[in-house]
Amino acid sequence: MTRAEQRYDDLTAPASAAGATVTTDGLPDWLDPVVRAARTVAPEQLSSFLPPKSGSGRQSAVLVLFGEGERGPELLLMERASSLRAHPGQPSFPGGSLDPEDGDPATTGPLRAALREAQEETGLDPSGVQLFGVLPKLYIPVSGFVVTPVLGWWRTPTPVGAVDPAETARVFTAPVADLTDPANRATALHPSGHQGPAFLVASALVWGFTAGVIDRILHFAGWERPWDASKQVPLDWRA
Repeated sequence: MTRAEQRYDDLTAPASAAGATVTTDGLPDWLDPVVRAARTVAPEQLSSFLPPKSGSGRQSAVLVLFGEGERGPELLLMERASSLRAHPGQPSFPGGSLDPEDGDPATTGPLRAALREAQEETGLDPSGVQLFGVLPKLYIPVSGFVVTPVLGWWRTPTPVGAVDPAETARVFTAPVADLTDPANRATALHPSGHQGPAFLVASALVWGFTAGVIDRILHFAGWERPWDASKQVPLDWRA
C-alpha cells in the first residue's frame, strides 16, 4: 500500500464508522478514474503549497461535487461575494472553515464541514450527495487555510442558488466538456507575478486554488487534453 492509499484509508474508514459515510458503491462508471486518482495521489502531486508542519493554519474543507447535466458530467461551483474578506469575488467550490461540531479535522470534520458549508452557501440538499473520496490537505498561503477537498457525486440533484448574497454572488455548474476544452484553458497572471492554471467557463475566470484542484483532477483522471499554457489572461478578465 502506498503512502497516499494509507492516507486515504485512514480518513475514510473512521469517517464511515462515525456516520459521515464515504462509499464508492453505485457510482457511475465515468467517475472510476477520479476514484482511482483520489486513492493514489500524493499531496506534492497536487500542489507545492502544503500545510505547515507546525500544524498551524485554519482547518477548512470544500465540496468537489460532480453531477450529470444535459451536457454530461459537470462540477458545481459558486462565485464568492465581492464583500467577503477572504478571496472576494472569486469562483470557488462550496466550502469553508470547520466548526467544532463538525468533529475531528483528521477524520469526520472535513466531510461534515464540506456538506454543511455547501448547504449554507448554495441551498444544496446534503441527502442527495454521495461522498466517495477525499484528496490530501492543501494550503492557501494568502489566507492561511488548510483545505481538504472532499469528493462527492450528486446522486439526487436538487435546486441550488445563492442563499445569502453577502456570502455567495451566484451558483453555477461547469460541464467537464468545457473544462477539458483547450479553448477554455489558460494561464492566469496574478499581480504578484504568480502564475497558475485557469478556466474560462460559464462567463467566469476560474483560477487560484479551485483551478489548481480542477487541473490536477483532470490530469490524474486522464481527462486532460493538450492545451496552450502560453495563453495568458489577467485576473480582471471579463467574458
